[in-house]
Amino acid sequence: GLQAFRGFLRSEFSEENLEFWLACENYRISPSNLQKTKASRIYNQFINPDAPLEVNLDAETREALLGLMDSPGAETFDRAQERIYSLMAKDSFPRFLRSHHCMEAIKAF
Repeated sequence: GLQAFRGFLRSEFSEENLEFWLACENYRISPSNLQKTKASRIYNQFINPDAPLEVNLDAETREALLGLMDSPGAETFDRAQERIYSLMAKDSFPRFLRSHHCMEAIKAF
């Protein structure tokens, strides 16, 4: 399932959305002493305008995240993660369900 969806997103050049969502899930369960380092890594990898895997977020969400980087907590990325989840749920996932990636995953199951 997850690998098929990842493959589909990769074929559409939007794998960064799933990678960001998964990174946020991992971040949320991280010990608090690792959160600042992990938050910085997520910000630099997905949020920063020069990020190699930049996700599509509105300016307001980006600004809010930048303000939280000095003292990140477990909920730091919640708003951004919800926006990306919504984007995938409304756009990418319905297309995935109609794709050969999904059909192949169902056959293999």
